[in-house]
Amino acid sequence: MSISVVFEQMIIIFILILIGISLFREKMLSESTSRQLSGLIVNITNPAVLLCSAFDDSPKIPLSELGIAVLVFVLTYVVLFLFAYIIPIILRIPQPARYSYRMLTIFGNVSFIGIPLSSAVLGSGSLIFVSLSSLIFNILIYTYGLSLLRKAAIEQGTYEAPDTSDSTFRKIVNVGTISAVLTIILYVWDLEVPTIISDSLNYAGRATTLLSMLVLGVSVAQMNLKEIFSHPKLYLHTAIRHILLPIGFTIIIRNFIDNELLVNTAAIMLAVPAGNMPLMLSKQLNADESTISQGIILTTVLSLITIPIVTLFIS
Repeated sequence: MSISVVFEQMIIIFILILIGISLFREKMLSESTSRQLSGLIVNITNPAVLLCSAFDDSPKIPLSELGIAVLVFVLTYVVLFLFAYIIPIILRIPQPARYSYRMLTIFGNVSFIGIPLSSAVLGSGSLIFVSLSSLIFNILIYTYGLSLLRKAAIEQGTYEAPDTSDSTFRKIVNVGTISAVLTIILYVWDLEVPTIISDSLNYAGRATTLLSMLVLGVSVAQMNLKEIFSHPKLYLHTAIRHILLPIGFTIIIRNFIDNELLVNTAAIMLAVPAGNMPLMLSKQLNADESTISQGIILTTVLSLITIPIVTLFIS
């Protein structure tokens, strides 16, 4: 595997973040605009990316292998959930801030960074596995993640819980979970959709990476760099979550799974930096996003080191 490919992908991400910082400082983007872009990403462009993964022309993998892949990624998220509750205890994170560390632990950047990175490092054949990981990610982020952030926002007094009898149902059934279910149906049954629809979704999905990095850039521009890089616990969290966990998981899972591409894809999905969706949802709910933003930026910067370290174990 070429380490230069990893660096290239990370540098692209950093360039887009710098554009967001520059636009904010030149007053071409504002905090209110950033929140509006977050809503666009959460409700339109990210679901479009998910749906587009079902339209790929590459050969479909057998349902038996697909089932094994689903089990692997379900197991991946089970492990992430365990670590999401263990790491804050080990690091002695104050109770009010633990939701941020849980979000940073569970939700990696499997789409915005994971897709181009896996394609470049492992080849296009890995993208079906990335899509499965993204499906599980989206179901969890729009159910557990949204619920956790909403609870935190209510406790912080920045969000008022909806007083409706169907609020629980509405938390689960939303554009994210609907698009995830549709993607599974379209892929498994190999259903065709009109070109005008698939092309429209493709154009919308292409905007996701740029828009999400612009939003992240706006958050960075409003922070003191010292605040981002002066938190020892975030460094410890990064070492455990983005180095030790991916390497340990890969070593163990290789004893049970023969599909090397599946194992390597799962390892990369664990190694990617913290995802942007928790930040997008935090902005929408007006929840305190400082720790989440700092974690995203720190893990993205350190991914120049952490991802190559992990890939040494999957070569």
